[in-house]
This record gives sequence, structure tokens and C-alpha cells, in this order.
Amino acid sequence: MPSASQASVDVNAALAAATKQTPPRPRVARPEVPFDTARGWLREMMLIREFELRCMQAYQDKKIGGFCHVYIGQEAVAVGCVAAVEKRDPIVTAYRDHGHALARGMDPRYCMAEMFGRIGGCAKGKGGSMHMFDRANNLFGGHGIVGAQIPLGVGLAFGTKYEDEVINGGKSSRVTLAFLGDGALNQGSVHEAMNLAGLLDVPVIIICENNGYSMGTSIVRGTTMGHDISSKASAYGMEGIAIDGMDVLETYWAMRDVVERVRSTSRPVFVDMRCYRYKGHSMSDPRKYRTREEEEAYERDDPIGRLKAHLESRGLTEDDFKSIQREVRATVRAAVEWSDQSPVPPMSDLYRDVYLERWGPYTGSSAPEMLGGGENEPSFKAIRPVEGEGELL
Repeated sequence: MPSASQASVDVNAALAAATKQTPPRPRVARPEVPFDTARGWLREMMLIREFELRCMQAYQDKKIGGFCHVYIGQEAVAVGCVAAVEKRDPIVTAYRDHGHALARGMDPRYCMAEMFGRIGGCAKGKGGSMHMFDRANNLFGGHGIVGAQIPLGVGLAFGTKYEDEVINGGKSSRVTLAFLGDGALNQGSVHEAMNLAGLLDVPVIIICENNGYSMGTSIVRGTTMGHDISSKASAYGMEGIAIDGMDVLETYWAMRDVVERVRSTSRPVFVDMRCYRYKGHSMSDPRKYRTREEEEAYERDDPIGRLKAHLESRGLTEDDFKSIQREVRATVRAAVEWSDQSPVPPMSDLYRDVYLERWGPYTGSSAPEMLGGGENEPSFKAIRPVEGEGELL
């Protein structure tokens, strides 16, 4: 009987053939990840899974409005990629962003409260599902405009390079992760940003979370070179690679190699991160464009199940797994209860956070609860009053 890891590779190859995509590169021998580290990744992935399940329930209960795109099935991507970088490295992503926020360290209470549109959310309930921001952890969103986060990601990377090299007179030493879905790959702004990244030696890793279906059409039907989108990188003078995003260990090691290269060379890289979403594009998606047999094949290759099997071979017991499960469920249940108690933003908040300072009818800005709340102290003055001619607006 094949091992769990061998079975995973076989399923991956078979599904790649079925969707006409080239399989990711063959695996190479890797060092063993410390047991406690891998166990921590298992907890993070289980936390994301449980959080998203409760989000689906809350959406059906009408506690969450608007659009809701859950991350179930792709947990290994966020956890593995975040583990491969440092906290000082910026991250920006698209609207399927709850997993990235939790992997980056956002408290589930603030993440869930934002889902609920409550004032205790990371953006004080004004962003909702698509806009998870955590400045303390260098997470710069969650963005709803398809592909628009890639120019932002390239800009963040250019900014860190400029600060490191020009302002501080040193060497560029930070890396930016900019995530997008395969459905955003044909947006013009993505290609403009990739062109600039390649032209200006920008230290950014553009990660396409390729779950195969964009919004509801197979990538091979809607994108040229859909069987191997990493080849698009060559047009912009950057390296392009494919990584198995269904295995957190492989994701971590492959991404760590990429991060080290980008950090040392200040050259961009494009990653075709092969993954699969178990649910629809959004909560309203009936998933009629793919078969149940295909979904079941991927579910047998569950990234959480893969890591659990790996840890069991190293001594993880069923009692230990159930203990993690109970703790995660209690954490998410507490986040839901906390969010239920958080107030709905008052109507007056329509006039807050439009400008940093008070301006006409607007009342300035304040920090969200997760940053301690309170009024923001402006670092500049938009208008300097002439002596004797009244107060600053």
C-alpha cells in the first residue's frame, strides 16, 4: 500500500491530468520540520477551517451580509507562505482573505467582528469579508477589486526597497508577498505591475492561488497557457515556478527557497500555487461547472489530513488531535459570541475615517479596537491657519 505522501502525489498528478494542467515540479528531499512547529501549523489550518465553517453558518443566519468567499481547502497556502517570511515582510491579498489574516496573526475576534460588520472589527466593520487589514502584522488587505492588489503589492515592495537602499543607505532586505486568484490573472493591471516589477528589480513574490476555476470557468478554457501559468513570468524577465499548495510542508520549503532568493537578489518571482477550494467561488455559487467526483478526489487529498498523517507518523495521538480540535472550536465560538456583543457602528461613523483630520463635516479618524482605539494623531497638517484667522478645520 502506498504511503500517505505517495498517495497525495498520485492524486495530485491525476487531477492535474484531468484539468489539463502540468503537475507541479517533482519534490526534493527536505529537512524535517520540528514537531512542535508542524503541530502549530496544524492548529492554524484547523483554526482557519473552523473559522470559515462558522462564517458559512453565520452567512446563512444573515449575520454576515454582502459577499463571502471562504478559504476551505486552501489553508496550506496561507499557513505555508506566511511561515516562510518574516513579520517585517509586507503581505497583500485579494478578497478570499480570512485565512491570510488568521495565519498572519490577527485575533479571530477582530476578524469575525469585521465579518459581522461590527465596530470591534479590524476595519471597524466598514470593510467586511473582503477587507481584512492588520497594520501591526504588516497585512495590507484584503481588496475587492479583482487584481488591483498586485500593483499595491509591487508598490509595497518598491517602498521597502527604497527605504532600505536610499533612505537608510543599506541593502534591500525585505520581501513582499502579493496574492491573487487565477481569475485575476488576465487583468491588465496585473501585467502592468509584473512588467514594472521585472523592469525595476522589485523584491516581490506574486503568488497566484490557482484553484483551477476562476469564478466558475476552468482556467484552461479562459486563460492562455492555462496548463502552466508560471510560463507567463518569462515575458517579464522573472522566474516562474509551480508549487503544490495542498501540502503545507512542501509549500513552506518551496516558498522558503523562493523567499531567500528574492531577499538576496531583489528580483521578483511568480508562483503558480496549485490548490483547490472545496466550496464555491462565493456562498451563492452552486458549483455546477465541476463534478462531485472531482471534488471528492480533492477532499481525499485534504491538506489538513495530509499534515495530520505526517504528524501521526511522528507520534501525534488521536487524543492530541482532538484536544487541538476542541481548543480551536472554543476559540472560534468565543469569537462569534464576542462579535455578537460588539456594537453596530453608529450612523455618525459614515463621517469618520474619510480624512485623517477633521475636514468640513467629517470628524477625523480613530484607530480600531484591535489597535487600542482612540483618536489618531495626525503626522501632518493639511491646512496651516494664518495667525489670527481662526482655527484649523
